[in-house]
Amino acid sequence: MRKQLLCLSFVALTFLMFPNTTMASEKAPIHKTPEKTEIPVEVRTMLNRLDEIKDMDKSELTRVERKELRTEVRTIKREMRASGNGLYISTGAIIIILLLIIIL
Repeated sequence: MRKQLLCLSFVALTFLMFPNTTMASEKAPIHKTPEKTEIPVEVRTMLNRLDEIKDMDKSELTRVERKELRTEVRTIKREMRASGNGLYISTGAIIIILLLIIIL
């Protein structure tokens, strides 16, 4: 009987030490809708130009024209990266971060 009472008190203390938090909040949770970020006009024009280049029939172009298109695409992509819209992490940095997370 004493052993059963000890087990019952242990279970009761366990429930008291780890309270149920499902009904702990008095206020209803606030659901935030993500803000739609608008793409700047300059970036939108660069994206439109990239789409135009992608849709072009490049088989009819001369070698010089294709080279000009490639350089144009590279400069557009370089400008878009420099505009600060996005976060670019190298593969080496990701590996180092993962190793640090695993070690620590």
